[in-house]
Amino acid sequence: MVKPVRVRTIWFKKDDERSAEEIATVVAATIWRVADKAMDNLGREDYDIITPARGFKLIAEFVGFLAHYCDRMAYASLSPERRIAVMQTVANRLGEVMEENIITTVGPDASRNYKAEFIDFLNRRFADYAEFEFPDDDKASFPALRFLGLQIRDEMGDNDKTWIMDQIMDIEMPEMMGTVRKSFKGLLSDAPVKRGFGSPDMLPPE
Repeated sequence: MVKPVRVRTIWFKKDDERSAEEIATVVAATIWRVADKAMDNLGREDYDIITPARGFKLIAEFVGFLAHYCDRMAYASLSPERRIAVMQTVANRLGEVMEENIITTVGPDASRNYKAEFIDFLNRRFADYAEFEFPDDDKASFPALRFLGLQIRDEMGDNDKTWIMDQIMDIEMPEMMGTVRKSFKGLLSDAPVKRGFGSPDMLPPE
């Protein structure tokens, strides 16, 4: 039996706002854990990951979607300035986590800046997902999920292409989004309310 991902969803109030760094540390860890669990689930369903390169590409797609999902929630809860500060810090921390995991798995490469490459990827995906609707804060639109499913399918071998989109859209993403939503909304529960959704190109270059 696969154990559920446990995340902290209840937070004690603070006299001051939580810092962007506090939020980013928890959000990045939650996003990474649910993405990693999704990879385990795919392996249990006999989808063939084969190489670390494919595995990290799939994780990047999950993370990119979930980071944008967090930005949608931040948009509904935070002032524009705080939203940018929080999401830039989340992106920066996710870049660090991605780099740490790649180096641990395949070793360092002096010709690559994995963190900068990943943040560039996040910026592209933020722009992509900005074109789609997220009608409620507990779900994404079918076109947004289909776009994610297509990115995953394109990375898979021919034997896995037929069913992988159903696995991602119907099974993996609802659970992943629910876990991230609970954690992120708990972190923002004492935040001042804001209005407006700005430019998706808001992440740091490195």
